[in-house]
Amino acid sequence: MKKTVKYTDEPIGDLKIVADFLPPPKDLIFKDDTVKITISLTKESVEFFKKEAEKHHTQYQKMIRNLLDVYANNHQVKAG
Repeated sequence: MKKTVKYTDEPIGDLKIVADFLPPPKDLIFKDDTVKITISLTKESVEFFKKEAEKHHTQYQKMIRNLLDVYANNHQVKAG
């Protein structure tokens, strides 16, 4: 059962703008070395990537893998 959200006209406090660092789906198509793992994803996420992969004539697993690579590279601690 979904809970109904009630919106009010109140201040929401200090906001922090986060840069959009994730690439669009079409930029998630390239090849790299891989390691096999098992992961559980939501049905909605998998359906999204399958549709996008079909549009771009590629495999949805590659797109998910590349998305995770971009995320990891963006948050990797750089040695000074």
